[in-house]
Amino acid sequence: MHREEADQREDQRLLRGLGNGYINGPVQNQTGLEGYWDFDVALTPFPVLARAGSDAISVFQFVERDLGLKLSPGKAPVPVTVVDSANKTPSANPSGASASIPLPPPMEFDAATIKLSQSDSPPRLRCCQGSRIDGDGITMKMLFQVVFDITTDDLMANAPKWFDETKYSIVAKTTTAISGAGQNMQADIDDLKAMVRQLITERFNLKSHYENRPVDAYTLIADKPKMAKADPNNRTGYKEGPAAGQADQRNAVLGRMVTVKNMTMAQFAEELQRIAGGYVRVPVEDKTGLEGAYDFTLVFSPIGLVQGRGNGPGGPGGPGGPDVNDPTGALSLPDAINKQLGLKLEMRKRPMRVLVIDSMQEKPTE
Repeated sequence: MHREEADQREDQRLLRGLGNGYINGPVQNQTGLEGYWDFDVALTPFPVLARAGSDAISVFQFVERDLGLKLSPGKAPVPVTVVDSANKTPSANPSGASASIPLPPPMEFDAATIKLSQSDSPPRLRCCQGSRIDGDGITMKMLFQVVFDITTDDLMANAPKWFDETKYSIVAKTTTAISGAGQNMQADIDDLKAMVRQLITERFNLKSHYENRPVDAYTLIADKPKMAKADPNNRTGYKEGPAAGQADQRNAVLGRMVTVKNMTMAQFAEELQRIAGGYVRVPVEDKTGLEGAYDFTLVFSPIGLVQGRGNGPGGPGGPGGPDVNDPTGALSLPDAINKQLGLKLEMRKRPMRVLVIDSMQEKPTE
């Protein structure tokens, strides 16, 4: 690779890093400018764009105003992976293959301490990144939310009275589930959560089980659908921001713009919790009855701009949620789905897997 090519690729990676959230695709240098340049970067990170208001400076504003350049969406040739053919069902394993695979090492921490902490300790928890878990002033409810994936109180039952009051400190280190090399070594997040669950079970003599119970959850239904049928040549998926050649509709209030391509309603319902986790805390059920795949764009306000204003039992935009004519211009996810897609998110009860605590001691064993 020539030095000039390497420098350009590094610059493009740098710009994508600075514009993370604003820029979700490759960037090509078509300025025609040569040599090296010095300049200061001053822009608003995308996650806080909505809160910055009129003081916000997007990466597009920075590039045009401070550098005299322009970031324009368009099409350009880039290397892509083309799948010529693939089998949906994998070929059979060789005879005796499963017996020849060694068992994985036991999933346990190399060292772990968990004990009571001061009642006035401010909560602090660093969990499930790297190879260390470190926390202080955390309640058992907080810990369960992280390692048992309890996204709403309805997904857990029979918690003891001290569950959200007594505070603990925890320090645990592992090399069991580590991958990578050097400073980039990382532990698998799901493995780490499993190890913390096992630690809690042992130290607090936890007895629990799962059972299906009725839980409030969103259901996606058809109202007056107004989405375009999908281009079958598009790859199924979604991304933050506009499609190539499409205007960016995000601003300080409507800070989220999600472009969906070639996705069925069942797939869209399944992805909604990842697309807008602040709004959707449990999986959404598809009851639209719509067949086929669709292309569409969804523009709405981040959860922080509508949270706390008329939050009914359905959460923002649910029963008692913010009105579509919010004087601030904020638009909740359910309202956006109704106005822009002709669908509805309705809060209904349906059976879901709930963690039931049978017994648990308040003080951990050594």
